[in-house]
Formats: sequence, C-alpha cells, structure tokens
Amino acid sequence: MELVSVAAVSENDVIGRDGELPWESIPADKRQYRRRVADAPVVLGRRTFESMRGDLPGSHQIVLSRTQRDFDVDTAFHASSVDEAVAIAESLGADTVYVLGGAAIYALFQPHIDRMILSRVPGEYEGDFRYPEWEETDWHFTSSEQREGFTLEEWVRRKR
Repeated sequence: MELVSVAAVSENDVIGRDGELPWESIPADKRQYRRRVADAPVVLGRRTFESMRGDLPGSHQIVLSRTQRDFDVDTAFHASSVDEAVAIAESLGADTVYVLGGAAIYALFQPHIDRMILSRVPGEYEGDFRYPEWEETDWHFTSSEQREGFTLEEWVRRKR
C-alpha cells in the first residue's frame, strides 16, 4: 500500500493560519485535489476532519485523534496511531491512502510517506501551521506542472 501526502504549501512552508488557508481559495487546486482523493481512503486529524465535515474528501476518512473516537459518519474510522491508521486502510483494501493533514498528522506520517504531491502556492504567508521539514536528498523530484494559481510538484521517496 502506498502512503501519499497531499498538501498546499506556500513558499515559506506555511499550510494554515487559525484553521484556515492563509491565501485566497485556488479553485483549480481544490478540483485536482478532490479528484485525486475521491476514490481512496484519506487520513486526517480530528480538527481537519471537522473543518471538512460538510464536504468530506475520500471514500473513507481515517481520523487520527487522541480524544474523540466516534464521528457519527458512516465512512469515518477512528485511529489512535499511525500503525492503526495504516491497518484500517489495509482492511479497506486500499492500494493508495492519502494523508491530508493537519500539520501534526503530516509530521507523524512524514517518515512513512512514499510520495508527496505538493501544490506550491506562490508567495510567503503568515501562519501557525507549516508542512514538516524533510531531507531533500531522501526524495526524487519526479514532476512539476504549472497550473492556474499554483505549481503541482510530485516527489517520490528514494529506496531505503
């Protein structure tokens, strides 16, 4: 099973401010993101899950949370660890699982991620959440595609 991190990231690695994106919405990015994760399970933190509750991404949501265990959504599962989240995804028969954040979830999964798909948003922004640091030499840059309002990058982890 492949673990793929998907994130919109500013030039200074900011991904959020006060629970929101710090830049104006980029419709083309939202469309490509939604299409990408539509038929696969996604892993996200409780706050990210709650912020998307009106329009949940993915076929199933694996919510990593230390506190809340019931989400009153048929497609949502609780996980208390990275290993438990992976086990749930495997039980769903997933070939690919997308990690959608927030910052703490990205950081927990970073050592386990096989691929990163990063929407690079032009500009530097103030924010309280950043995408985790990673060692570029551990990754192979496979593609970069200029899109409307952002650049889509793909990175694959080098064999360990």
